[in-house]
Amino acid sequence: MTVVAHLVGAERIRLETPTRVILDELSLGLESGDRIGVVGRNGEGKSTLLGILAGTRVPDDGRVTRRGGVTMGVLDQEDRLGPGTVLDAVVGHREEHEWAGDRRVREVLSGLLHGLDPMADLESLSGGQRRRVALAALLTTDHDVLLLDEPTNHLDIEGVRWLAAHLNARWAAGQGALITVSHDRWFLDAVCTRMWEVHDRTVDQFEGGYAAYVLQRVERDRQARSMEERRQNLLRKELAWLRRGAPARTSKPKFRIEAANELIEDVPPPRNSVELHGMAAARLGKDVVDLIDASAGYDGTPILEHVEWRIAPGERTGILGRNGAGKSTLLALVDGTLAPSGGKVKTGKTVRVRRLTQQLDELADVQGDRVLDVIGRLRTSYSVGDAELAPGQLLERLGFPSQQLSTRVGELSGGWKRRLQLLLVLLDAPNVLILDEPTNDLDTDMLTAMEDVLDTFPGTLIVVSHDRYLIERVTDQQYAVAGGRLRHLPGGVDEYLRLEDAEIAVVPDAPVRSAGLSGAERRDLEKQLSALDRRMQRLASQTQADHDALATHDQSDYVGLEAIAGRIRQREAEREDLELEWLDAAERLEQS
Repeated sequence: MTVVAHLVGAERIRLETPTRVILDELSLGLESGDRIGVVGRNGEGKSTLLGILAGTRVPDDGRVTRRGGVTMGVLDQEDRLGPGTVLDAVVGHREEHEWAGDRRVREVLSGLLHGLDPMADLESLSGGQRRRVALAALLTTDHDVLLLDEPTNHLDIEGVRWLAAHLNARWAAGQGALITVSHDRWFLDAVCTRMWEVHDRTVDQFEGGYAAYVLQRVERDRQARSMEERRQNLLRKELAWLRRGAPARTSKPKFRIEAANELIEDVPPPRNSVELHGMAAARLGKDVVDLIDASAGYDGTPILEHVEWRIAPGERTGILGRNGAGKSTLLALVDGTLAPSGGKVKTGKTVRVRRLTQQLDELADVQGDRVLDVIGRLRTSYSVGDAELAPGQLLERLGFPSQQLSTRVGELSGGWKRRLQLLLVLLDAPNVLILDEPTNDLDTDMLTAMEDVLDTFPGTLIVVSHDRYLIERVTDQQYAVAGGRLRHLPGGVDEYLRLEDAEIAVVPDAPVRSAGLSGAERRDLEKQLSALDRRMQRLASQTQADHDALATHDQSDYVGLEAIAGRIRQREAEREDLELEWLDAAERLEQS
């Protein structure tokens, strides 16, 4: 029997700044076995809360208690690395035979510092590399409690997956404790069993991971009627996405499936792909950007070689790859800021490309201007679905409060600058939108709002991100950049991770050829794909009819309702099997 022990507690905490109260009369506790994710809007006090629990921030009132003998490891936003090498920071002064024989040290070095020279001087590293070293140093030591503030920053998709697996296996069930602040929703769902939402000087607590938190928050808001309809609809839309099959749940949330279905039964899919494709084709024409046997590099060093990629109007594509693999080089070829060293890049005559950069370039010349003045110089409206929104309304949809409109751009926080940058890019009316790591400095509410706006973008969308949730949420197909080549991933992020695990060389996409398959075998595969498509469409129609029947059936007829629900479950299981069969056939056809 697992004994739950109190580890850390906060009693009637109050903390204020000269301008506002951050936390007030806050009491909460951390028990052994807790795995807690902390979310909330930027500036609400998430990092402050971690600092108070860690003892690095002293509250104005109240107290923090800690059980005797409890050890605590902290990763905060400060860079605390001293002089020395990467290896010095991670293993300290331990002899090589000591740390080399330590399985945890070997796993951390491989999982977090892959490709980084262990003898590199710390002063020569970038900020992101130093952050990874600090996390590695923390994880090689033993602690009862880990407090991690944005641990997934500067990690690629493989690194985030490794970190989730490490934390899940770090302690036995019911032992140790974790509190993590993160905007990576996939990571939160993979690791956490409870959620804390910091808002309005207090903390609301929820059972389950991020998916369960979204459901409970929607239900709370619906019952209380305390939040405006716009935010509630955004959350219901995200819940619909989660319930329709967002991947990688480590455990099923502990809430009633019936309640979830009731909440989302009238929520449409996140976007109408057919309609958006038609609108994009009308704006772009047939030709967008074609990379034909394109190669590129810098200072004579090749980065990409023989890339074949024909981008179609209305495509929504996610680009995956390790840091330094060539993703930014690929984007530079697409947006025309880099000429190919071999092959060619053809751009359609009506194409208007805009790129949301990581450097906030769009704001460089307006630091002293007020937000309202900046947006007033641009277009007077922006189309979102069937609605025409004024720039101020679009700002509101992106979470900008009206009081921020009079703030000077240079005085905005990183998150608010990111929102304004996205607005300026959208108001410039591109028909090809490139987002290069767009999640930096954004909280989960802002990410949800951004995804809602992107759902109605009527053009071609290309997203490079290490945020798995974002990639799977806003794009319909994924490609991998590795070994200087580009490869389509019919199986999405899961296929990419399998390729990385197996260390399979990524080969470029190429026109379909018959190599490896006879003509008859190819025709059989094409027929199989066509038949599978028809069966999945038929199943979708039948499932929708069952859902309609469920909604109109006599709600007191429990036997009849269960029979309909059983048919729905059976059809969903069949659909999943067909999708796996389709992916297998498509991959065989593509690789031939």
